[in-house]
Amino acid sequence: MRDPEGLYELNPDAIDVPEGLHLVAGLTGFADAGAAVTQLGEYLVDSIDQRLIATFDADELLDFRARRPVIYFDQDHLTDYRPPRLGLYLGTDEIGQRFLFLTGFEPDFQWERFSAAVLQLIARFKVKTTTWVHAIPMPTPHTRPIGVTVSGNRVELIDAISVWKPRTQVPANALHLVEYRLQQLEHPTVGFVLLVPHYLADTEYPDAAVKALESISAATGLIFPTDRLRDEGRDFLSKIDSQVETNQELAKLVGALEERHDSYMEGNPLRSPLTDQDGELPSADEIAAELENFLATRRKGESDPPTLA
Repeated sequence: MRDPEGLYELNPDAIDVPEGLHLVAGLTGFADAGAAVTQLGEYLVDSIDQRLIATFDADELLDFRARRPVIYFDQDHLTDYRPPRLGLYLGTDEIGQRFLFLTGFEPDFQWERFSAAVLQLIARFKVKTTTWVHAIPMPTPHTRPIGVTVSGNRVELIDAISVWKPRTQVPANALHLVEYRLQQLEHPTVGFVLLVPHYLADTEYPDAAVKALESISAATGLIFPTDRLRDEGRDFLSKIDSQVETNQELAKLVGALEERHDSYMEGNPLRSPLTDQDGELPSADEIAAELENFLATRRKGESDPPTLA
């Protein structure tokens, strides 16, 4: 393996980064249900004091043909090329606590070298704990709090927060590998998997970003401003509820999700919060189809609701 240090470039002021900070991470590109990680990255970069201290080499890590960057065509010329970025930031929370934040695209290539580079930075800055977030679609109702599955070696968080503890094989995220390597080093690390309603997986679901921030706060004690996201979440859910209230079939499907969710949370011995014992459960396609039929009959001139997958 080539030297991991060649994957990133430190800014000159990285020398001023305090030791012993928490590291928070979230990378986009795979199974970002509800755009939770995308929103998290954008919200923190836009809403807190921060500065970039290290930039990873996109040409080494990213498959540009699979995830093409955006460039703008202005009548007869190109403008405003926005290259993808994966960077490490030094941020300050709402009460002045500083922390490190790794955000941007998930690498397509060189996972082992990338993991070694992240571990190298963790060692360089003597990081206290590492916390990361991602989100997957699950057959859960939007009318209940977003559940979380917790991994890592921080048992107190797993015991207190993790609502679903499966034994299963899953497609890996690059940060899964980082967590796995950190566990081998006995570095305190925790991963939060947000269980986002599957019929909202392709929307920008503000409550998913709020849940990501709440999970990070539980692990680190960091405090973040969330008023704007919460306001957006209330408006978003109001539109979804309006659709459900005016469509009997959709209401029935959501009601079935609620019943199975509540039974599981009450300790009913189902296999998981996702299916009944016969494996019967309304699918995301069924719910989406009901919504599409409903939206097709809406009167012209009404405001557009969130687009559901």
